[in-house]
Amino acid sequence: MKIVKPHFWYNKSQRNGVFFLVLLILVLQILYSFIDFSVEEESLAADQIRQLQAQIDSLKKIEIEKRKPIIYPFNPSYITDYKGVQLGMSIEEIDRLIVFRKQNKFISSASHFQKVTKISDSLLYKISGYFKFPDWVVNQNKRKKSAVVIFEGGKTIISTSNINSATRQDLQTVDGVNVFLAQRIIKYRNRIKGFTFKSQLEEVWKLEKDVATEIFRVFALKEKPVIEKINVNTATFKELLSIPYINYDLCKKIMEFKNEVAELQSIEELKNIEGFPIDKYARIVLYLEAK
Repeated sequence: MKIVKPHFWYNKSQRNGVFFLVLLILVLQILYSFIDFSVEEESLAADQIRQLQAQIDSLKKIEIEKRKPIIYPFNPSYITDYKGVQLGMSIEEIDRLIVFRKQNKFISSASHFQKVTKISDSLLYKISGYFKFPDWVVNQNKRKKSAVVIFEGGKTIISTSNINSATRQDLQTVDGVNVFLAQRIIKYRNRIKGFTFKSQLEEVWKLEKDVATEIFRVFALKEKPVIEKINVNTATFKELLSIPYINYDLCKKIMEFKNEVAELQSIEELKNIEGFPIDKYARIVLYLEAK
C-alpha cells in the first residue's frame, strides 16, 4: 500500500517559510520585552513639565510684583530705617540722614538729600519723584531760585550765553533741564575738558536730542576749549586710557601699533589701526598729537 504524506512535507520552501515566521515572532517578542518604547511618551511628558514650570515661574513673578510695597509721596526728612531699606538705601546712607536730623536740620531739596546721604545718581533719580516737601520748603526754594535767575522785561537773564561756561542755574532756565540733568551736563563737560562740537552735548547720559536743541537755542559754542594734547609716541598706557573716547581695547591697539611702526609720523596714522573707530577720530585727536 502506498502511503501518501501531507502536502507540506513535500514543499521545502513552505517549511522554510513557516520556520522563518515562527523565528520572526520570537524575535519580536524578545524585542518587545527588552526595548523601551516609551521615549516619545517621556519626551511629551518632559515638554508638559517644562510648560507647567514656565507657568509657575510666571505666577511667581506676578506674586513678587504684587508683594512689592507701593511708594506714596513722602517727606525725605522723615525716612525711617525700614522705609530707607524699602527704597534701596544702604545702612550707611540711612545713618547719615539720621545724624543730620538729630541736628534739628531738614532736607530742602532732592540735591540736598543726595548731598547729605551720598546716595547714587541712579537711586536719587528713582525715588526723588516721590519727594514731598512742606509748603515752607517749597516757598523757600522759589525764593532761592528767583535770587539766582534774574528777570528783566519778561526775559530770563543768564550769566553767560557760552555753553562752556554756563552754570547749573543757567542751564536750568532751559525747558526740560532739571537740576540733575544740569549737573550731569557740567560733569560731562568737565570730563571732556569742554565742548568742541555741538553733537558732544547729546553724549550726556539721558539727555534727549530735542532738549539739546533747546539748550543751543539759549547757549552757543562761542569759545572752544583749549586742550593740552598728549604726544602719542611717548604716551603711557595709563595716559592714553585717561583720554575720553579711548577705552581699554582701543588703548591696547594703539600701543601695539606704536610698537609695530616704532613712531607715528602723523596723527592720521591712527586710522591705519585695524578696528579704529573712524567716527570718533575727530574727537580723539583733540587730545592727541604726533611729534
